[in-house]
Amino acid sequence: MIDALIGGKVSGTPAKRTGPSGKPFVVAKVRTPTGQGETIFINVICFDEAVGDALAALGDGDSVALSGAMTPKVWTPANGEPRVVVDLIAHSITSSYHIQRKRQAAQAHNSGGQA
Repeated sequence: MIDALIGGKVSGTPAKRTGPSGKPFVVAKVRTPTGQGETIFINVICFDEAVGDALAALGDGDSVALSGAMTPKVWTPANGEPRVVVDLIAHSITSSYHIQRKRQAAQAHNSGGQA
């Protein structure tokens, strides 16, 4: 397991699901650029309710940063060219929506108002 911080754009729509035990979780794919100009898709799963709700509120193309336990893998499709696959169990999230909310709260605090 690698503790990772990844940034990218949500690909598709995150989905809320329920496991066999009845506990909810959220799955999503995040498109992350590499240094070589290519893109890696990160398979994200989130079991934390607050983080999962924040992830599920995002839509296709929204920018996001996620941190959590990352597992890199190699997948070989039918054409035989190996590809990198990355799975991430997300523990925290930051998006432009979170930044705006934190900025508004800080401004209200500095001016003596309420958030």
